[in-house]
Amino acid sequence: MGFRWSRRGILQAGATASLGVFGGKHVLASPAFHINRSQGTRPLVISSGNGLEACAKAMEMLQADEDTLDAVIAGVNIVEEDPGDMSVGYGGLPNESGTVQLDSSVMHGPTRNGGAVASIEGIKNPSKVAKIVMERTDHVLIVGQGAQDLAKAHGFPVENLLTDRARERWLQWRENMSDRDDWLPVQRAGDGRGGLDPTADHGAADEFDPFFRYHGTINCNCVNADGDISGVTTTSGLSWKIPGRVGDSPILGAGLYVDNDVGAAGSTGRGEANLLDCCSFLAVEFMRQGMHPKDACLAVMRRVAAKTVDPRLLREDGTPNFSLNFYALNKAGEYGGANFRPSRFVVNDGGESRHEDSAYLWERDQ
Repeated sequence: MGFRWSRRGILQAGATASLGVFGGKHVLASPAFHINRSQGTRPLVISSGNGLEACAKAMEMLQADEDTLDAVIAGVNIVEEDPGDMSVGYGGLPNESGTVQLDSSVMHGPTRNGGAVASIEGIKNPSKVAKIVMERTDHVLIVGQGAQDLAKAHGFPVENLLTDRARERWLQWRENMSDRDDWLPVQRAGDGRGGLDPTADHGAADEFDPFFRYHGTINCNCVNADGDISGVTTTSGLSWKIPGRVGDSPILGAGLYVDNDVGAAGSTGRGEANLLDCCSFLAVEFMRQGMHPKDACLAVMRRVAAKTVDPRLLREDGTPNFSLNFYALNKAGEYGGANFRPSRFVVNDGGESRHEDSAYLWERDQ
């Protein structure tokens, strides 16, 4: 059953959540997180909905007592290297210039460290480079050419990440974006005189919508049998973005946050909405105060909804018209996910990876 909220209720909930995290006299000096629940499972891996294989791989490594960060990175590498997933890594949809630019962040709970890269080009596994930033530099975030240079220095090959399929999608978008420029859409029929019929249907025959802005990412978090936690987020970002655009995925506290005393949270979806509230950090802080991961994710969704006021981003009923997902787990091995509307995420608690329904605020038809 979904949660139904009026616009006024959302605003009130957002205000209450704000006070809960930042309004208390002793909040910033809160003690280390302690939990005495028995329903959690360790080891545990969770991810966004495209992570069935990623979670299986990470769980296999956790059960072999391998490092938590190595496990989740190995998991998302499967998606980064899959040309069929057009939202991550190789085969990801490009920016408006037709160039694939990737972002990724990692956080390692036991060492309380993290690293990230943004707008990196030509490197198939940005999550591995983010780990190099964490382990081999005194920095947290390296971007653009500097990130690629660092990857090359550590032996990563520079490759063409734009697959034919992604290039065709980009051309569809570019050719259909205006009838006043010189980019002409595909013409399906002749005009009978050896020329092209300007009124003919154009574009591919599949259901791809060249005007839809595709958000896509994979976030994967885990906790091992000893309670150590790590997470990774990796993406090709918003399709057709302005070159150099950076979303939430490589920003620690937004696209990913890990606190080994508490838990981990990560996101997929509209990164700009997440960036404005550093929502993964917020979800972990809610868990620090004792919230179940599912409730922490829902509280974050209410906060984002309450602060979404731009008419471009709202439906007629006043609710956000975009998708944003959060996934969280705590040190005890409890987990949850949330979106504005029905969605799914992946869980592996030692057996087969499976999809589970996220919590949500509104039905799809609202």
